[in-house]
Amino acid sequence: MNEEELKRLIEKYYNGESTEEEERTLKDYFRQNNIPEGYEAEKLIFSYYNESAEVPEPSIDFEARILAGIDASEIKRGSGKMKKYLLPILSAAAGILILTGSYFFFFKSAETRDSFTDPEIAYAETIKILRDVSSQLNHGAQVLEPVGKMNEMTRKSFESLNKSTQIVKKNLDYLQRAIEISHVAVDKNTNK
Repeated sequence: MNEEELKRLIEKYYNGESTEEEERTLKDYFRQNNIPEGYEAEKLIFSYYNESAEVPEPSIDFEARILAGIDASEIKRGSGKMKKYLLPILSAAAGILILTGSYFFFFKSAETRDSFTDPEIAYAETIKILRDVSSQLNHGAQVLEPVGKMNEMTRKSFESLNKSTQIVKKNLDYLQRAIEISHVAVDKNTNK
């Protein structure tokens, strides 16, 4: 087959105007190994058609087996309805059980009991615990004193920087005014 005829058949094929005989001719042509350059995509397409033609026909009882499978899945789905209603009920029961158990665990065990029978001993023990806590807090505050000093030094540094900035700003304002005055004087001298 020459290249002109090949182009014509491929164009008819892509336009959907080819006959079965022309398509068979194209399939046979692209089975061979030596095809012109630029027709690699068409070779892939027609080689796919050649390979897919080798797919066997389904067996005689194929349809019956599919229908039997559909029936079996519907039977299984029917037993799923029971699970569909049972799962939310069991979930609700488990939630109620957890809430009831947590109530008894937290509120019943949270009842306070007196550990001292003599109020004076209880007061003395409370004072002892409060002094220990106060001592620990004071120790923690002493450790943080260098941080407070650093904060104070940072504040003082920023204050001195602000003062320096204000001085520079005043000098720049003065310089700006001097430049403006000199421009005005130059303009007056050039206009005369």
